[in-house]
Amino acid sequence: MEPDSVIEDKTIELMCSVPRSVWLGCSNLVESMCALRCLQSMPSVRCLQNTSRMDDLNEDESPKKNTIWQISNGTSSMIVPRKRASEGNYEKEKDLCIKFFDQWSEADQVEFVEHLISRMCHYQHGHINSYLKPMLQRDFITALPEQGLEHIAENILSYLDARSLCAAELVCKEWQRVISEGMLWKKLIERMVRTDPLWKGLSERRGWDQYLFKNRPTDGPPNSFYRSLYPKIIEDIETIEANWRCGRHNLQRIQCRSENSKGVYCLQYDDEKIISGLRDNSIKIWDKTSLECLKILTGHTGSVLCLQYDERVIVTGSSDSTVRVWDVNTGEVLNTLIHHNEAVLHLRFCNGLMVTCSKDRSIAVWDMASPTDITLRRVLVGHRAAVNVVDFDDKYIVSASGDRTIKVWSTSTCEFVRTLNGHKRGIACLQYRDRLVVSGSSDNTIRLWDIECGACLRVLEGHEELVRCIRFDNKRIVSGAYDGKIKVWDLQAALDPRAPASTLCLRTLVEHSGRVFRLQFDEFQIISSSHDDTILIWDFLNVQPSAPNETRSPSRTYTYISR
Repeated sequence: MEPDSVIEDKTIELMCSVPRSVWLGCSNLVESMCALRCLQSMPSVRCLQNTSRMDDLNEDESPKKNTIWQISNGTSSMIVPRKRASEGNYEKEKDLCIKFFDQWSEADQVEFVEHLISRMCHYQHGHINSYLKPMLQRDFITALPEQGLEHIAENILSYLDARSLCAAELVCKEWQRVISEGMLWKKLIERMVRTDPLWKGLSERRGWDQYLFKNRPTDGPPNSFYRSLYPKIIEDIETIEANWRCGRHNLQRIQCRSENSKGVYCLQYDDEKIISGLRDNSIKIWDKTSLECLKILTGHTGSVLCLQYDERVIVTGSSDSTVRVWDVNTGEVLNTLIHHNEAVLHLRFCNGLMVTCSKDRSIAVWDMASPTDITLRRVLVGHRAAVNVVDFDDKYIVSASGDRTIKVWSTSTCEFVRTLNGHKRGIACLQYRDRLVVSGSSDNTIRLWDIECGACLRVLEGHEELVRCIRFDNKRIVSGAYDGKIKVWDLQAALDPRAPASTLCLRTLVEHSGRVFRLQFDEFQIISSSHDDTILIWDFLNVQPSAPNETRSPSRTYTYISR
Protein backbone atom coordinates (compact mmCIF):
# COMPACT_ATOMS: atom_id res chain seq x y z
CA MET A 1 0.00 0.00 0.00
CA GLU A 2 1.45 3.30 -1.03
CA PRO A 3 1.52 6.29 1.30
CA ASP A 4 -1.27 8.87 1.01
CA SER A 5 1.20 11.47 -0.26
CA VAL A 6 2.15 9.28 -3.19
CA ILE A 7 -1.51 8.61 -4.07
CA GLU A 8 -2.25 12.33 -3.87
CA ASP A 9 0.64 13.23 -6.16
CA LYS A 10 -0.40 10.61 -8.69
CA THR A 11 -4.00 11.79 -8.54
CA ILE A 12 -3.00 15.38 -9.20
CA GLU A 13 -0.75 14.28 -12.06
CA LEU A 14 -3.63 12.29 -13.52
CA MET A 15 -6.17 15.11 -13.17
CA CYS A 16 -3.81 17.61 -14.80
CA SER A 17 -4.26 15.68 -18.03
CA VAL A 18 -8.04 16.26 -17.91
CA PRO A 19 -9.58 19.41 -19.52
CA ARG A 20 -9.80 22.34 -17.13
CA SER A 21 -13.63 22.39 -17.42
CA VAL A 22 -13.64 19.17 -15.41
CA TRP A 23 -11.60 20.48 -12.51
CA LEU A 24 -14.42 21.26 -10.13
CA GLY A 25 -15.21 24.48 -11.98
CA CYS A 26 -11.88 26.05 -11.00
CA SER A 27 -10.53 28.86 -13.12
CA ASN A 28 -6.82 27.95 -13.02
CA LEU A 29 -4.40 25.16 -12.25
CA VAL A 30 -3.41 26.40 -8.79
CA GLU A 31 -7.07 26.51 -7.68
CA SER A 32 -7.64 23.05 -9.11
CA MET A 33 -4.66 21.54 -7.29
CA CYS A 34 -5.71 23.16 -4.02
CA ALA A 35 -9.24 21.88 -4.46
CA LEU A 36 -8.03 18.37 -5.20
CA ARG A 37 -5.82 18.34 -2.12
CA CYS A 38 -8.80 19.51 -0.04
CA LEU A 39 -10.93 16.73 -1.47
CA GLN A 40 -8.25 14.16 -0.73
CA SER A 41 -8.12 15.32 2.88
CA MET A 42 -11.90 14.88 3.28
CA PRO A 43 -12.95 11.43 4.63
CA SER A 44 -16.19 11.69 2.61
CA VAL A 45 -14.31 11.52 -0.71
CA ARG A 46 -13.56 8.05 -2.00
CA CYS A 47 -12.32 6.56 -5.22
CA LEU A 48 -14.66 4.16 -6.99
CA GLN A 49 -11.72 2.35 -8.59
CA ASN A 50 -8.42 1.37 -7.03
CA THR A 51 -5.89 3.84 -8.42
CA SER A 52 -3.03 2.89 -6.10
CA ARG A 53 -1.75 0.43 -8.66
CA MET A 54 -2.20 2.50 -11.78
CA ASP A 55 1.57 2.97 -12.03
CA ASP A 56 1.98 -0.82 -12.29
CA LEU A 57 -0.06 -0.97 -15.50
CA ASN A 58 1.61 -0.28 -18.78
CA GLU A 59 -0.33 1.88 -21.20
CA ASP A 60 0.72 -0.41 -24.07
CA GLU A 61 -0.41 -3.55 -22.25
CA SER A 62 -3.94 -2.59 -21.14
CA PRO A 63 -6.89 -0.81 -22.71
CA LYS A 64 -8.16 2.52 -21.31
CA LYS A 65 -10.51 2.62 -18.32
CA ASN A 66 -12.42 5.34 -16.53
CA THR A 67 -11.87 6.58 -12.98
CA ILE A 68 -14.74 8.42 -11.30
CA TRP A 69 -14.27 10.50 -8.18
CA GLN A 70 -17.45 10.69 -6.10
CA ILE A 71 -18.52 12.63 -3.04
CA SER A 72 -20.23 10.64 -0.29
CA ASN A 73 -23.70 11.96 -1.20
CA GLY A 74 -23.50 9.91 -4.40
CA THR A 75 -23.05 12.79 -6.86
CA SER A 76 -20.14 12.28 -9.24
CA SER A 77 -18.04 15.40 -9.50
CA MET A 78 -15.75 14.48 -12.39
CA ILE A 79 -14.89 11.79 -14.85
CA VAL A 80 -11.43 11.05 -16.28
CA PRO A 81 -10.21 8.50 -18.81
CA ARG A 82 -9.39 5.02 -17.51
CA LYS A 83 -8.43 1.77 -19.15
CA ARG A 84 -10.83 -1.06 -20.03
CA ALA A 85 -10.05 -4.58 -18.82
CA SER A 86 -11.12 -6.21 -22.04
CA GLU A 87 -12.20 -4.45 -25.20
CA GLY A 88 -13.66 -7.67 -26.58
CA ASN A 89 -15.81 -8.31 -23.53
CA TYR A 90 -17.10 -4.72 -23.67
CA GLU A 91 -18.22 -5.08 -27.27
CA LYS A 92 -19.99 -8.35 -26.53
CA GLU A 93 -21.70 -6.91 -23.45
CA LYS A 94 -22.71 -3.77 -25.39
CA ASP A 95 -24.22 -5.81 -28.24
CA LEU A 96 -26.10 -7.94 -25.72
CA CYS A 97 -27.51 -4.85 -23.99
CA ILE A 98 -28.62 -3.38 -27.30
CA LYS A 99 -30.25 -6.70 -28.24
CA PHE A 100 -32.28 -6.74 -25.01
CA PHE A 101 -33.05 -3.02 -25.33
CA ASP A 102 -34.51 -3.50 -28.81
CA GLN A 103 -36.84 -6.21 -27.51
CA TRP A 104 -38.38 -4.02 -24.83
CA SER A 105 -41.44 -1.80 -25.23
CA GLU A 106 -41.04 1.99 -25.61
CA ALA A 107 -42.13 2.55 -22.01
CA ASP A 108 -39.58 0.02 -20.73
CA GLN A 109 -36.87 1.59 -22.88
CA VAL A 110 -37.63 5.05 -21.45
CA GLU A 111 -37.62 3.72 -17.90
CA PHE A 112 -34.29 1.96 -18.46
CA VAL A 113 -32.66 5.07 -19.94
CA GLU A 114 -33.96 7.17 -17.02
CA HIS A 115 -32.35 4.77 -14.56
CA LEU A 116 -29.15 4.81 -16.60
CA ILE A 117 -28.98 8.60 -16.71
CA SER A 118 -29.65 8.87 -12.98
CA ARG A 119 -26.47 6.84 -12.35
CA MET A 120 -24.28 9.13 -14.45
CA CYS A 121 -22.28 12.13 -13.33
CA HIS A 122 -22.76 15.76 -14.33
CA TYR A 123 -19.91 15.55 -16.85
CA GLN A 124 -21.67 12.68 -18.61
CA HIS A 125 -24.96 14.56 -18.55
CA GLY A 126 -23.29 17.39 -20.44
CA HIS A 127 -22.12 15.04 -23.20
CA ILE A 128 -25.60 13.52 -23.49
CA ASN A 129 -27.19 16.96 -23.64
CA SER A 130 -24.85 18.02 -26.46
CA TYR A 131 -25.71 14.82 -28.32
CA LEU A 132 -29.47 15.25 -27.91
CA LYS A 133 -29.75 18.94 -28.76
CA PRO A 134 -29.48 18.64 -32.55
CA MET A 135 -31.73 15.59 -32.49
CA LEU A 136 -34.48 17.52 -30.70
CA GLN A 137 -34.37 20.52 -33.05
CA ARG A 138 -37.02 20.37 -35.75
CA ASP A 139 -37.66 22.75 -38.63
CA PHE A 140 -41.40 22.29 -38.34
CA ILE A 141 -42.15 25.11 -40.77
CA THR A 142 -40.30 23.24 -43.51
CA ALA A 143 -41.68 19.86 -42.45
CA LEU A 144 -45.36 20.86 -42.46
CA PRO A 145 -45.60 21.88 -46.16
CA GLU A 146 -43.85 18.63 -47.09
CA GLN A 147 -46.72 16.81 -45.39
CA GLY A 148 -49.34 18.87 -47.22
CA LEU A 149 -50.01 21.03 -44.14
CA GLU A 150 -48.80 24.39 -45.41
CA HIS A 151 -51.84 26.19 -43.97
CA ILE A 152 -50.79 25.09 -40.48
CA ALA A 153 -47.32 26.59 -40.98
CA GLU A 154 -48.94 29.84 -42.09
CA ASN A 155 -51.25 29.88 -39.07
CA ILE A 156 -48.35 29.34 -36.68
CA LEU A 157 -46.26 32.15 -38.16
CA SER A 158 -49.26 34.48 -38.35
CA TYR A 159 -49.08 34.95 -34.55
CA LEU A 160 -45.64 36.60 -34.79
CA ASP A 161 -45.17 40.31 -34.22
CA ALA A 162 -43.33 42.47 -36.74
CA ARG A 163 -39.86 42.03 -35.24
CA SER A 164 -40.24 38.25 -35.04
CA LEU A 165 -41.66 38.10 -38.56
CA CYS A 166 -38.61 39.96 -39.89
CA ALA A 167 -36.34 37.46 -38.13
CA ALA A 168 -38.36 34.50 -39.44
CA GLU A 169 -37.88 35.70 -43.01
CA LEU A 170 -34.13 35.37 -42.56
CA VAL A 171 -34.17 31.76 -41.28
CA CYS A 172 -34.18 30.12 -44.71
CA LYS A 173 -35.75 30.35 -48.14
CA GLU A 174 -38.56 27.97 -47.18
CA TRP A 175 -39.64 30.14 -44.23
CA GLN A 176 -39.50 33.20 -46.45
CA ARG A 177 -41.66 31.42 -49.03
CA VAL A 178 -44.29 30.45 -46.43
CA ILE A 179 -44.43 34.04 -45.14
CA SER A 180 -44.68 35.49 -48.64
CA GLU A 181 -47.25 33.08 -50.05
CA GLY A 182 -49.24 33.18 -46.82
CA MET A 183 -49.48 37.00 -47.02
CA LEU A 184 -48.46 37.17 -43.37
CA TRP A 185 -47.58 40.87 -43.44
CA LYS A 186 -51.10 41.56 -44.65
CA LYS A 187 -52.50 39.41 -41.83
CA LEU A 188 -50.35 41.24 -39.27
CA ILE A 189 -51.67 44.63 -40.43
CA GLU A 190 -55.25 43.30 -40.37
CA ARG A 191 -54.76 42.06 -36.81
CA MET A 192 -53.53 45.47 -35.69
CA VAL A 193 -56.47 47.22 -37.39
CA ARG A 194 -58.93 44.91 -35.63
CA THR A 195 -57.46 45.45 -32.17
CA ASP A 196 -56.12 49.02 -32.14
CA PRO A 197 -58.38 52.04 -32.84
CA LEU A 198 -55.35 54.08 -33.88
CA TRP A 199 -54.54 51.60 -36.65
CA LYS A 200 -58.20 51.40 -37.67
CA GLY A 201 -58.56 55.16 -37.92
CA LEU A 202 -55.29 55.49 -39.78
CA SER A 203 -56.29 52.82 -42.30
CA GLU A 204 -59.50 54.74 -43.08
CA ARG A 205 -57.81 58.11 -43.32
CA ARG A 206 -54.84 56.97 -45.38
CA GLY A 207 -56.92 54.74 -47.66
CA TRP A 208 -55.02 51.47 -47.27
CA ASP A 209 -58.04 49.82 -45.65
CA GLN A 210 -59.21 49.05 -49.23
CA TYR A 211 -56.50 46.38 -49.43
CA LEU A 212 -57.51 44.62 -46.18
CA PHE A 213 -60.04 41.99 -45.08
CA LYS A 214 -60.64 40.61 -48.56
CA ASN A 215 -59.89 37.27 -50.15
CA ARG A 216 -56.54 37.46 -51.86
CA PRO A 217 -57.26 38.36 -55.51
CA THR A 218 -54.95 37.07 -58.18
CA ASP A 219 -54.20 40.62 -59.30
CA GLY A 220 -54.02 42.14 -55.81
CA PRO A 221 -50.92 43.58 -54.13
CA PRO A 222 -48.22 40.99 -53.34
CA ASN A 223 -46.80 40.33 -49.90
CA SER A 224 -43.98 42.77 -50.65
CA PHE A 225 -46.54 45.62 -50.81
CA TYR A 226 -47.64 44.95 -47.22
CA ARG A 227 -44.04 44.31 -46.16
CA SER A 228 -43.14 47.84 -47.29
CA LEU A 229 -46.42 49.33 -46.01
CA TYR A 230 -45.84 48.24 -42.40
CA PRO A 231 -42.84 50.52 -41.67
CA LYS A 232 -44.68 53.42 -43.31
CA ILE A 233 -47.58 52.89 -40.90
CA ILE A 234 -45.20 52.81 -37.94
CA GLU A 235 -43.58 56.03 -39.15
CA ASP A 236 -47.03 57.63 -39.46
CA ILE A 237 -47.94 56.61 -35.91
CA GLU A 238 -44.67 57.94 -34.52
CA THR A 239 -45.26 61.25 -36.31
CA ILE A 240 -48.75 61.55 -34.82
CA GLU A 241 -47.43 60.89 -31.32
CA ALA A 242 -44.68 63.48 -31.83
CA ASN A 243 -47.27 66.01 -33.04
CA TRP A 244 -49.30 65.50 -29.87
CA ARG A 245 -46.23 65.93 -27.69
CA CYS A 246 -44.96 69.00 -29.55
CA GLY A 247 -48.33 70.63 -30.17
CA ARG A 248 -47.97 70.57 -33.97
CA HIS A 249 -51.41 70.68 -35.55
CA ASN A 250 -53.44 71.93 -38.46
CA LEU A 251 -56.24 74.20 -37.22
CA GLN A 252 -59.69 74.56 -38.79
CA ARG A 253 -62.30 76.96 -37.49
CA ILE A 254 -66.10 76.94 -37.76
CA GLN A 255 -67.78 80.29 -37.15
CA CYS A 256 -71.25 79.46 -35.81
CA ARG A 257 -72.63 82.98 -36.41
CA SER A 258 -75.30 82.85 -33.74
CA GLU A 259 -77.93 85.49 -34.29
CA ASN A 260 -78.57 86.44 -30.68
CA SER A 261 -76.62 84.96 -27.76
CA LYS A 262 -73.21 83.67 -28.74
CA GLY A 263 -71.67 80.45 -27.47
CA VAL A 264 -71.48 76.72 -28.30
CA TYR A 265 -72.28 74.76 -25.16
CA CYS A 266 -71.98 71.17 -26.39
CA LEU A 267 -70.93 69.04 -29.36
CA GLN A 268 -70.33 65.55 -30.65
CA TYR A 269 -68.76 64.37 -33.91
CA ASP A 270 -68.03 61.41 -36.13
CA ASP A 271 -66.20 61.03 -39.46
CA GLU A 272 -68.96 62.76 -41.45
CA LYS A 273 -70.53 65.40 -39.22
CA ILE A 274 -70.36 67.58 -36.12
CA ILE A 275 -73.54 68.23 -34.13
CA SER A 276 -73.47 71.24 -31.81
CA GLY A 277 -75.84 72.74 -29.26
CA LEU A 278 -75.85 76.52 -29.07
CA ARG A 279 -76.71 79.18 -26.59
CA ASP A 280 -79.21 80.63 -29.10
CA ASN A 281 -81.52 77.59 -28.52
CA SER A 282 -80.62 75.86 -31.80
CA ILE A 283 -78.89 72.63 -32.78
CA LYS A 284 -76.62 72.89 -35.81
CA ILE A 285 -75.31 69.98 -37.88
CA TRP A 286 -72.05 70.62 -39.78
CA ASP A 287 -70.34 68.73 -42.60
CA LYS A 288 -66.99 67.69 -41.15
CA THR A 289 -65.16 67.95 -44.47
CA SER A 290 -66.53 71.16 -45.96
CA LEU A 291 -67.39 72.71 -42.56
CA GLU A 292 -70.71 73.90 -43.98
CA CYS A 293 -73.89 73.93 -41.93
CA LEU A 294 -76.12 71.13 -43.22
CA LYS A 295 -79.15 71.56 -40.97
CA ILE A 296 -80.51 73.62 -38.09
CA LEU A 297 -82.92 72.05 -35.59
CA THR A 298 -85.17 74.36 -33.61
CA GLY A 299 -87.72 73.69 -30.91
CA HIS A 300 -86.07 74.34 -27.57
CA THR A 301 -87.02 77.58 -25.88
CA GLY A 302 -83.78 77.79 -23.96
CA SER A 303 -80.08 77.24 -24.55
CA VAL A 304 -79.08 73.72 -25.61
CA LEU A 305 -76.75 72.70 -22.79
CA CYS A 306 -76.08 69.04 -23.55
CA LEU A 307 -76.55 66.48 -26.31
CA GLN A 308 -75.71 62.97 -27.42
CA TYR A 309 -76.52 61.10 -30.61
CA ASP A 310 -76.22 57.64 -32.16
CA GLU A 311 -77.17 56.20 -35.56
CA ARG A 312 -80.91 56.77 -34.90
CA VAL A 313 -81.55 59.74 -32.62
CA ILE A 314 -80.20 62.96 -31.18
CA VAL A 315 -81.12 63.58 -27.53
CA THR A 316 -80.74 67.13 -26.20
CA GLY A 317 -81.18 68.84 -22.85
CA SER A 318 -81.94 72.51 -22.44
CA SER A 319 -82.25 75.34 -19.98
CA ASP A 320 -86.00 75.17 -20.76
CA SER A 321 -86.04 72.08 -18.43
CA THR A 322 -86.96 69.63 -21.21
CA VAL A 323 -85.27 66.70 -22.92
CA ARG A 324 -86.00 66.32 -26.62
CA VAL A 325 -85.46 63.35 -28.90
CA TRP A 326 -84.85 64.06 -32.60
CA ASP A 327 -84.54 61.84 -35.65
CA VAL A 328 -80.87 62.07 -36.61
CA ASN A 329 -81.60 61.87 -40.34
CA THR A 330 -84.70 64.04 -40.76
CA GLY A 331 -84.38 66.37 -37.77
CA GLU A 332 -87.97 65.62 -36.73
CA VAL A 333 -88.86 65.84 -33.03
CA LEU A 334 -89.84 62.33 -31.91
CA ASN A 335 -90.34 62.85 -28.18
CA THR A 336 -90.25 65.52 -25.49
CA LEU A 337 -89.61 64.56 -21.85
CA ILE A 338 -90.87 66.93 -19.19
CA HIS A 339 -89.71 65.99 -15.72
CA HIS A 340 -87.02 68.29 -14.34
CA ASN A 341 -88.03 71.57 -12.72
CA GLU A 342 -84.96 73.47 -13.85
CA ALA A 343 -82.33 73.37 -16.59
CA VAL A 344 -81.17 69.96 -17.79
CA LEU A 345 -77.40 70.27 -17.45
CA HIS A 346 -76.17 66.93 -18.74
CA LEU A 347 -77.34 63.57 -20.10
CA ARG A 348 -76.02 60.20 -21.20
CA PHE A 349 -77.73 57.23 -22.87
CA CYS A 350 -76.57 53.75 -23.85
CA ASN A 351 -78.09 50.28 -24.32
CA GLY A 352 -81.67 51.27 -23.52
CA LEU A 353 -80.81 53.35 -20.44
CA MET A 354 -80.65 57.14 -20.15
CA VAL A 355 -79.57 59.29 -17.21
CA THR A 356 -80.23 63.02 -17.00
CA CYS A 357 -79.27 65.56 -14.33
CA SER A 358 -80.49 69.02 -13.56
CA LYS A 359 -80.03 72.26 -11.76
CA ASP A 360 -82.92 71.07 -9.56
CA ARG A 361 -80.36 68.80 -7.75
CA SER A 362 -81.90 65.56 -8.99
CA ILE A 363 -80.85 62.72 -11.28
CA ALA A 364 -83.42 60.94 -13.43
CA VAL A 365 -82.93 57.37 -14.69
CA TRP A 366 -84.95 56.47 -17.78
CA ASP A 367 -85.72 53.26 -19.67
CA MET A 368 -85.52 53.77 -23.45
CA ALA A 369 -87.48 51.03 -25.17
CA SER A 370 -87.62 53.15 -28.32
CA PRO A 371 -87.33 56.84 -29.23
CA THR A 372 -91.04 57.27 -28.59
CA ASP A 373 -91.26 54.92 -25.59
CA ILE A 374 -89.15 56.39 -22.79
CA THR A 375 -90.30 55.91 -19.19
CA LEU A 376 -88.94 57.20 -15.90
CA ARG A 377 -87.48 54.40 -13.79
CA ARG A 378 -86.07 56.20 -10.75
CA VAL A 379 -85.14 59.63 -9.40
CA LEU A 380 -81.88 59.81 -7.45
CA VAL A 381 -81.71 62.47 -4.75
CA GLY A 382 -78.75 63.23 -2.51
CA HIS A 383 -76.80 66.17 -3.86
CA ARG A 384 -77.20 69.52 -2.11
CA ALA A 385 -76.58 71.65 -5.22
CA ALA A 386 -77.06 71.50 -8.99
CA VAL A 387 -75.95 68.20 -10.52
CA ASN A 388 -73.68 69.32 -13.35
CA VAL A 389 -72.66 66.04 -14.98
CA VAL A 390 -73.43 62.31 -15.04
CA ASP A 391 -71.78 59.24 -16.56
CA PHE A 392 -72.48 55.53 -16.22
CA ASP A 393 -71.76 51.97 -17.29
CA ASP A 394 -73.33 48.61 -16.43
CA LYS A 395 -72.07 48.81 -12.84
CA TYR A 396 -72.18 52.40 -11.64
CA ILE A 397 -73.86 55.75 -12.24
CA VAL A 398 -71.50 58.61 -11.32
CA SER A 399 -72.70 62.17 -10.69
CA ALA A 400 -70.90 65.39 -9.80
CA SER A 401 -72.35 68.52 -8.28
CA GLY A 402 -71.77 72.06 -7.23
CA ASP A 403 -71.79 70.72 -3.65
CA ARG A 404 -68.13 69.64 -4.22
CA THR A 405 -68.89 65.92 -4.16
CA ILE A 406 -68.98 63.01 -6.59
CA LYS A 407 -71.60 60.39 -5.78
CA VAL A 408 -71.62 56.78 -6.96
CA TRP A 409 -74.86 54.83 -7.44
CA SER A 410 -75.61 51.26 -8.46
CA THR A 411 -76.81 51.12 -12.07
CA SER A 412 -78.97 48.03 -11.55
CA THR A 413 -80.63 48.98 -8.24
CA CYS A 414 -80.15 52.79 -8.31
CA GLU A 415 -79.01 52.58 -4.68
CA PHE A 416 -76.38 54.93 -3.30
CA VAL A 417 -72.89 53.39 -3.00
CA ARG A 418 -70.36 56.01 -1.88
CA THR A 419 -69.24 59.65 -2.03
CA LEU A 420 -65.88 60.89 -3.34
CA ASN A 421 -64.69 63.94 -1.42
CA GLY A 422 -61.67 66.11 -2.19
CA HIS A 423 -62.49 69.03 -4.45
CA LYS A 424 -62.54 72.36 -2.64
CA ARG A 425 -65.22 73.91 -4.86
CA GLY A 426 -68.02 72.77 -7.14
CA ILE A 427 -67.37 70.09 -9.77
CA ALA A 428 -68.20 71.03 -13.37
CA CYS A 429 -67.24 67.93 -15.40
CA LEU A 430 -66.17 64.30 -15.18
CA GLN A 431 -65.69 61.14 -17.18
CA TYR A 432 -65.93 57.59 -15.85
CA ARG A 433 -64.55 54.40 -17.41
CA ASP A 434 -63.56 51.07 -15.84
CA ARG A 435 -62.29 51.98 -12.36
CA LEU A 436 -61.13 55.49 -13.22
CA VAL A 437 -63.02 58.74 -12.69
CA VAL A 438 -61.46 62.01 -13.85
CA SER A 439 -63.13 65.22 -12.66
CA GLY A 440 -62.64 68.97 -13.17
CA SER A 441 -63.68 71.66 -10.74
CA SER A 442 -64.04 75.37 -10.17
CA ASP A 443 -61.10 75.00 -7.77
CA ASN A 444 -59.08 74.93 -11.06
CA THR A 445 -57.85 71.37 -10.48
CA ILE A 446 -58.34 67.97 -12.06
CA ARG A 447 -58.57 64.88 -9.87
CA LEU A 448 -58.17 61.20 -10.71
CA TRP A 449 -60.14 58.74 -8.56
CA ASP A 450 -60.38 55.00 -8.04
CA ILE A 451 -64.13 54.46 -8.01
CA GLU A 452 -63.95 51.15 -6.12
CA CYS A 453 -62.18 52.47 -3.03
CA GLY A 454 -62.92 56.18 -3.41
CA ALA A 455 -59.25 57.17 -3.21
CA CYS A 456 -57.91 60.23 -5.01
CA LEU A 457 -54.98 59.00 -7.11
CA ARG A 458 -53.62 62.31 -8.37
CA VAL A 459 -54.33 66.04 -8.44
CA LEU A 460 -53.41 67.98 -11.59
CA GLU A 461 -52.94 71.72 -11.40
CA GLY A 462 -52.26 74.12 -14.24
CA HIS A 463 -55.51 75.74 -15.33
CA GLU A 464 -56.06 79.27 -14.09
CA GLU A 465 -59.87 79.15 -13.98
CA LEU A 466 -62.75 76.67 -13.71
CA VAL A 467 -62.13 73.37 -15.51
CA ARG A 468 -65.29 73.10 -17.62
CA CYS A 469 -64.78 69.95 -19.74
CA ILE A 470 -62.62 66.87 -19.60
CA ARG A 471 -62.12 63.67 -21.60
CA PHE A 472 -59.60 60.84 -21.45
CA ASP A 473 -58.60 57.69 -23.35
CA ASN A 474 -55.89 55.11 -22.70
CA LYS A 475 -53.06 57.60 -23.26
CA ARG A 476 -54.19 61.13 -22.55
CA ILE A 477 -56.42 63.44 -20.58
CA VAL A 478 -57.60 66.54 -22.46
CA SER A 479 -59.17 69.37 -20.46
CA GLY A 480 -60.71 72.72 -21.33
CA ALA A 481 -61.26 75.61 -18.95
CA TYR A 482 -62.69 79.07 -18.58
CA ASP A 483 -59.16 80.44 -19.05
CA GLY A 484 -59.63 79.68 -22.77
CA LYS A 485 -56.90 77.00 -22.73
CA ILE A 486 -56.92 73.32 -23.63
CA LYS A 487 -54.35 71.15 -21.87
CA VAL A 488 -53.12 67.71 -22.87
CA TRP A 489 -51.96 65.49 -19.99
CA ASP A 490 -50.09 62.19 -19.90
CA LEU A 491 -52.59 59.77 -18.34
CA GLN A 492 -50.15 56.91 -17.69
CA ALA A 493 -47.71 59.26 -15.98
CA ALA A 494 -50.52 60.77 -13.91
CA LEU A 495 -51.42 57.29 -12.65
CA ASP A 496 -47.80 56.65 -11.64
CA PRO A 497 -47.18 58.12 -8.17
CA ARG A 498 -43.44 58.26 -8.92
CA ALA A 499 -43.89 60.57 -11.93
CA PRO A 500 -42.86 64.19 -11.19
CA ALA A 501 -45.67 66.72 -11.45
CA SER A 502 -43.67 68.72 -13.98
CA THR A 503 -43.89 65.88 -16.54
CA LEU A 504 -47.68 65.48 -16.56
CA CYS A 505 -48.86 68.35 -18.78
CA LEU A 506 -47.63 67.59 -22.27
CA ARG A 507 -48.95 70.63 -24.09
CA THR A 508 -51.15 73.70 -23.69
CA LEU A 509 -53.21 74.72 -26.73
CA VAL A 510 -54.27 78.35 -26.94
CA GLU A 511 -56.56 79.44 -29.78
CA HIS A 512 -59.98 80.14 -28.26
CA SER A 513 -60.66 83.73 -27.29
CA GLY A 514 -63.37 82.76 -24.78
CA ARG A 515 -64.26 80.09 -22.26
CA VAL A 516 -63.92 76.50 -23.48
CA PHE A 517 -67.31 74.81 -22.93
CA ARG A 518 -66.96 71.36 -24.46
CA LEU A 519 -64.45 69.13 -26.23
CA GLN A 520 -64.11 65.66 -27.66
CA PHE A 521 -61.01 63.96 -29.07
CA ASP A 522 -59.65 60.80 -30.64
CA GLU A 523 -56.20 59.60 -31.72
CA PHE A 524 -55.95 62.19 -34.49
CA GLN A 525 -57.76 65.35 -33.40
CA ILE A 526 -59.46 67.47 -30.78
CA ILE A 527 -62.71 69.27 -31.53
CA SER A 528 -63.65 71.99 -29.06
CA SER A 529 -66.34 74.64 -28.66
CA SER A 530 -66.28 77.92 -26.84
CA HIS A 531 -68.07 80.97 -25.62
CA ASP A 532 -66.39 82.77 -28.56
CA ASP A 533 -69.02 81.13 -30.84
CA THR A 534 -66.50 78.93 -32.66
CA ILE A 535 -65.79 75.25 -33.07
CA LEU A 536 -62.11 74.44 -33.54
CA ILE A 537 -60.71 71.29 -35.13
CA TRP A 538 -57.14 70.57 -33.98
CA ASP A 539 -55.75 68.05 -36.50
CA PHE A 540 -52.58 66.22 -35.39
CA LEU A 541 -52.50 63.90 -38.43
CA ASN A 542 -52.45 66.16 -41.47
CA VAL A 543 -49.69 68.52 -40.44
CA GLN A 544 -47.37 70.07 -43.01
CA PRO A 545 -43.66 69.47 -42.20
CA SER A 546 -42.98 73.19 -42.44
CA ALA A 547 -45.94 74.21 -40.33
CA PRO A 548 -45.78 77.88 -39.33
CA ASN A 549 -45.10 78.81 -35.75
CA GLU A 550 -48.64 79.96 -35.17
CA THR A 551 -49.88 76.37 -35.29
CA ARG A 552 -47.56 75.41 -32.46
CA SER A 553 -49.01 76.05 -29.04
CA PRO A 554 -46.93 76.91 -25.98
CA SER A 555 -44.65 74.17 -24.76
CA ARG A 556 -45.06 72.03 -21.65
CA THR A 557 -46.39 73.90 -18.64
CA TYR A 558 -45.46 72.95 -15.11
CA THR A 559 -48.04 71.55 -12.74
CA TYR A 560 -48.02 70.87 -9.05
CA ILE A 561 -49.77 68.43 -6.77
CA SER A 562 -51.94 69.84 -4.01
CA ARG A 563 -51.01 68.68 -0.54
